Amino acid sequence: MNANPGGRRWIAVLTIVIAILVAAGPRVVQTQAGPITNVLLVTMDGMRWQEVFGGMQSALLTKEDGGVGEAEPIAKRFDAATPDARRQRLMPFLWDVVAKQGQVFGDPSKQSLAHVTNGLWFSYPGYNELLTGAPDPRINSNDRVENPNTSVLEWLNQRPAYAGKVAAFASWELLPWILNQKRSGIPCNGDGPPIASPSTERDRAFNEFAAELPPIWGETRMDAPTGLGALEYLKKQHPRVLYVMLGETDEWAHGRRYDLYLDAAQRNDRFIKRLWETAQSMPEYANHTALVMTTDHGRGEGRDWTTHGEKVPAAERIWMAVMGPGVPASGLRSNVTVTQSQIAATVAALLGEDYRAAQPAAAPPLDLK
Repeated sequence: MNANPGGRRWIAVLTIVIAILVAAGPRVVQTQAGPITNVLLVTMDGMRWQEVFGGMQSALLTKEDGGVGEAEPIAKRFDAATPDARRQRLMPFLWDVVAKQGQVFGDPSKQSLAHVTNGLWFSYPGYNELLTGAPDPRINSNDRVENPNTSVLEWLNQRPAYAGKVAAFASWELLPWILNQKRSGIPCNGDGPPIASPSTERDRAFNEFAAELPPIWGETRMDAPTGLGALEYLKKQHPRVLYVMLGETDEWAHGRRYDLYLDAAQRNDRFIKRLWETAQSMPEYANHTALVMTTDHGRGEGRDWTTHGEKVPAAERIWMAVMGPGVPASGLRSNVTVTQSQIAATVAALLGEDYRAAQPAAAPPLDLK
């Protein structure tokens, strides 16, 4: 048999990548809890409140409505006797950790309404609203238009304490336009290799492996490279504010693949757990870091679960969650109405900063009782 240097090379690359993925879990650093000095913001594109609060919806385990060929394996993974048990099986970190140590908004069974205010109910307007604190009628498409508004990330990056310490990673290639990277100067890993400046053989191997993943959605990449790139950036660069925009939940939903949508949601939850635990293993972050989770828009109901937009009223409804030192462990909030536009000021307020002083049109921060 002839030697195959190319094959051996890719076996070596794959070995390195597998070592990255199965590395021992982070060690928790024990430090005294104090003021929040860092924020991790994570969004799951188009993740419905129905699954967040109720877990798998059995009615969508069909070929016609959910694109599911075999329902039994999916039900075995995600089904349970009650909505509470189903949601815990789908997103265990959110419900076992965040909901117990922090606060979750948007469960209609608790008279908790979390909603979008831009009236368009799709991605760019949603990201603009949650990052700048207010809807903007000029942002009315998903076109590659540089955002004229100053996001909370850009505003923080302009302040001496955070300059050069704000970064963002995304599976969706529009992130540099949403954050107006040319003006803001924020590192926006929304296109190109997951590790922008590889400095080790492991970095280069990971980028090579990521480049071999199939381009299922064109320039929009899978969430695994996005998440692992963000983790490496966290460990090496120690940003004070890190935003991670995950996208597979929206892509699989648009493709009417309920099974893969559920799988993406669970993997996102697992990534957020790893991100949080990695931060807690580092002295720069342990007991001084807040986590904010949310989405850019909701989705339709029934057979229309795949879509969203201004003709889909159900897409107005979203969810959000906050956890961190000093945030009361109120759990599932009830009898409250909150808006997507409150996320921007909340990110700043967690850090002890007043975003609305510079951007008075922004909505106030969440009342974290």
